[in-house]
Amino acid sequence: MPATSDLYLDHAHRCEADAARADLAHVRARDLRSAAAWHAMAARRLKFEQASADRGRLANDVRAQCLA
Repeated sequence: MPATSDLYLDHAHRCEADAARADLAHVRARDLRSAAAWHAMAARRLKFEQASADRGRLANDVRAQCLA
C-alpha cells in the first residue's frame, strides 16, 4: 500500500481517538505526540502530492504546446 496523505491522516485520527480513551496521562501524551507526528507527515505528503500534480499539469501543457 503506497503512502498517501489519507493514510497518514487515518493514523493521526486513530492516535487522537486512542488519546481520548487513555486513562493514564503519559499514555495520552504519547498518543497526542504520535498524532502530531502523523499530521506533520500528512502535511508534507499532501504538499508533495500537490507539487507532483502541478508538475504533471505543466508537463501536459508543454506537450500540448509542442504538438500544436
